[in-house]
Amino acid sequence: MQDMDNILHDRLTQWRRHLHANPELTLHEHQTAAFVQSRLAELGIPFTADIGGHGIVASLTQGQSNRSVGLRADMDALPIQETSGVPYASTNPGVMHACGHDGHTTSLLGAAALLKADPNWSGTIHCVFQPAEEGGGGAKSMIADGLFERFPMERIFGYHNWPGLQAGTVAVHDGPVMAAGNRLMFTITGHGGHAALPHLTRDPMVASAHLLLALQSIVARSVDPLDSAVVTIATMQAGSAANQIAGQATMRGTMRALRNDVRDQVEQTIRRIADGVARSFDVRIDVEIPPGIPLTANHPAERDLAAQAVTAAALPLRRDLAPAMTGEDFAWYLQQRPGAFVWIGNGPADHGRELHNANYDFNDAILPAAAGYLAAVAKHALA
Repeated sequence: MQDMDNILHDRLTQWRRHLHANPELTLHEHQTAAFVQSRLAELGIPFTADIGGHGIVASLTQGQSNRSVGLRADMDALPIQETSGVPYASTNPGVMHACGHDGHTTSLLGAAALLKADPNWSGTIHCVFQPAEEGGGGAKSMIADGLFERFPMERIFGYHNWPGLQAGTVAVHDGPVMAAGNRLMFTITGHGGHAALPHLTRDPMVASAHLLLALQSIVARSVDPLDSAVVTIATMQAGSAANQIAGQATMRGTMRALRNDVRDQVEQTIRRIADGVARSFDVRIDVEIPPGIPLTANHPAERDLAAQAVTAAALPLRRDLAPAMTGEDFAWYLQQRPGAFVWIGNGPADHGRELHNANYDFNDAILPAAAGYLAAVAKHALA
C-alpha cells in the first residue's frame, strides 16, 4: 500500500476539522452528507446519495475482476455540549462529534483517494457513508433501502477509533468485538397526592428506588460470573413540586451482553423483577425493551484477512484485546455479509478524551493509518 503524502494528510485534517466544527445529530446529517458528496466530486469518484436517509455509497471500479467489497464509515454526532476548547470546536450548541465519526468519515474519504490513485487492484469497492449510527438505525435503513442489492459486495469492513490504545495500532478481535444492546424504559404509575399525606398515595418514586436497586442484582446474582453483562439505569424523572408525591415516574437505561442467550436471560430477569416490585408497592410498571443492536462479532476468514491487511499496511497489530460492552450499528451488516470490524488506536485517553466525553477529539495523526488500513483491507478482500 502506498504511503499517504503530507498534502493528502493536510487535506484530510482540514476536512475532519470542518466536520468536527459542524456536527449534526442522528437523522439530521444533511449538511454532513452534502460535504461528503462535494469531497467525492472533487476526487472524481461517482456516488449515489439519499440511501436509507442521508446515506451515500461511492463506488470505485477498475480492472477485469468481478469481485466486490464494502467499506463503511458513520457520519452522525451526539447531543453533547463540547468543552474541548479546540479551535475547531463545535459551532452547533449542544451537539458534538464525541465519538469520532468525523474522523471515520474522513478516513473513508482518504481511503477512496488512495484507492483511486492506486492501479494495483481489480474489482469494485463500495464506500458506505452511513447516517444515524447513534441509535437511529442507520445501518438497518440502508439495508432496507437495498444497499446490498443495489451495490453488491461479498464482504464488508469497518473500524472505530479507540482511545487508550496506542495511536495507529490496529486491534483485531477473534470473535465478539462489541456487545448486543437494548434500550430500557420503565414507566412506574402510582397515585399522586400531597407529600404530607403519603398514606393516601401510591408513591412511584419509592417503587422506582427499589426497582433501581433490584436491577443492580441481575449481573451480580443472575448472570454466570464467567459471562459479561451490563444493566445501567441512566435517567430518572418524576414530579415537579417539593410538596407533591408524583403520580408517575420514568427510568431509562441500557442492557448489554456478549452472548445472545445471556441477553435473553437478562431481559427475562428485568421483567420478573419489575413485576415483583410492582406487586410489592401496588403500582403499575410498564417495561419497554425495543429491538436493539445485535452482537458485533467478526467472521473468522474476514478477521484473518483484516489482520493480514494490517501487516501489509505496515501498522502495529494487536490480537489480545478483550471486547467492549459498547454497541455498534455495524453489527447489522455482519448479519447480511461476512466481514470484520477493528479498532484503531486514538492515543491516550487522558483529560477526558474518552468516547462520548465532552472533551473528546479524534486524533488527526491517525488519519493515514485509518485510511491506509481501509484501503489495504479492500485490496486484500478483492485479491
